[in-house]
Amino acid sequence: MTIDDLVTREGIYYQKFTDVPFNGKITGRQQGSVKDGKREGSWVFYHESGQLGAKGAYKNGEMTGAWIWYHEDGTRYQRHNRRLTQTVRKQT
Repeated sequence: MTIDDLVTREGIYYQKFTDVPFNGKITGRQQGSVKDGKREGSWVFYHESGQLGAKGAYKNGEMTGAWIWYHEDGTRYQRHNRRLTQTVRKQT
């Protein structure tokens, strides 16, 4: 199942043509788990090239903890910690 196989209604993910919140694993350019229609646990996102784009975690559909974003060339460009509400940018 990919994220494109789901629809969102009021912030909840559903499999197309159903009214039951989705539960399961998502694969493809966005990879992670959905529980009761909300993102949950570790997630990774990839650029179209297949290079890692971001990684972090969700709890009850909200970003939580440390998130790291990457440039298309694979270098890290931003780290954000949701608990500390601070952003640290890598200096080049």
